[in-house]
Amino acid sequence: MTIFSPHAAPQTALSGERSEVFEGAAPVLDPLAEVRAEGDPETDVYLTGTVFLDIIFTGLDSAPVRGTESWARGMGSSPGGIANMATALARLGLRTSLAAAFGDDMYGEYCWEALSRGEGIDLGLSRTVPGWHSPVTVSMAYEGERTMVSHGHEAPPPGEGGVPAPECPPPARACVALLVPGRQEEWIGTAARRGSRVFADVGWDETGRWDPSDLADLEHCEAFLPNAEEAMRYTRTDCPRAAARALAEKVPLAVVTMGERGAFAVDSRTGESAEVPAIAVEALDPTGAGDVFVAGFVTGTLAGWPLADRLAFAGLTAALSVQEFGGSLSAPGWVEIAAWWQHVRAYDDSPAAPRRYAFLDGILPAAARPWPLRRAVPTLGFRQP
Repeated sequence: MTIFSPHAAPQTALSGERSEVFEGAAPVLDPLAEVRAEGDPETDVYLTGTVFLDIIFTGLDSAPVRGTESWARGMGSSPGGIANMATALARLGLRTSLAAAFGDDMYGEYCWEALSRGEGIDLGLSRTVPGWHSPVTVSMAYEGERTMVSHGHEAPPPGEGGVPAPECPPPARACVALLVPGRQEEWIGTAARRGSRVFADVGWDETGRWDPSDLADLEHCEAFLPNAEEAMRYTRTDCPRAAARALAEKVPLAVVTMGERGAFAVDSRTGESAEVPAIAVEALDPTGAGDVFVAGFVTGTLAGWPLADRLAFAGLTAALSVQEFGGSLSAPGWVEIAAWWQHVRAYDDSPAAPRRYAFLDGILPAAARPWPLRRAVPTLGFRQP
């Protein structure tokens, strides 16, 4: 497997009035080395959406009680929203392009620097919006779940305020789209017609309609990855596996995540189905685990791995992410994955895990650090040396 640096030479990306110099990310394993060919798009994955500043409280014994003050044992800040998935993709070695609006406040500057300089994400299609403040989410993790409070205003459309609208989407191997109930996105169809493989996720339908017609953009998509509750509501079924089979009639590949029960997938093109159990871990912060799962699955798909291996890898990346703070900065890279695999082979008495993840032997670099690892330092105000 080839080792490469996605930004080996310094380069400049312009967006609005802000310019940033990428100083060169640390070399990472390239999971697509064996499938790359001359003439391929420079971008592996394109995505667009809203970047939030996430403020995360962990170590709460219970939900906050009205009229009282609760103290959390842990706290951190990190880019959130679409930044979760962008970071997870970049840390897995995919050349990632993100189109998003950033506020010209300190929160926006922090998120921009963390994504571009810290993660090597291409923000050339992103923009700074003068006078627009960054959306913020406060996330409280307790009892294995999280509660979130968010605030923000929709950014003005590209082209307003003197900031030119970029040509979106760019040529890319793949795109990740977040389907919004009641709204179709023209860029999704454009990306598919240009040859991009489109992977779709969906958010919670606040209207409560769960109208299958809201998934019209699936006609342009290769894969759809909802969670079990979303899948069952859209398909009017009471079983995640039945929901996946119903969704496979609308999209070539349906993947339904089932939390602690793992994930189930159906490929309607081949008739293949696969189910992989979740990895049991002690979760510190589940924020962004679904985004990390999607990133892992996209990586395996673009690399041409078997369906069951893709599910297992996606579940592994998600399991490693929930053991750290933050939805973006907790996403694992190849060193962390290799260290986990080394640890499992050395200390896991159950033969199931070594058998299920044996495919990693042909992919991973040698682990460079011992397990366990501390990756994320998600605190606004501290700067990396």
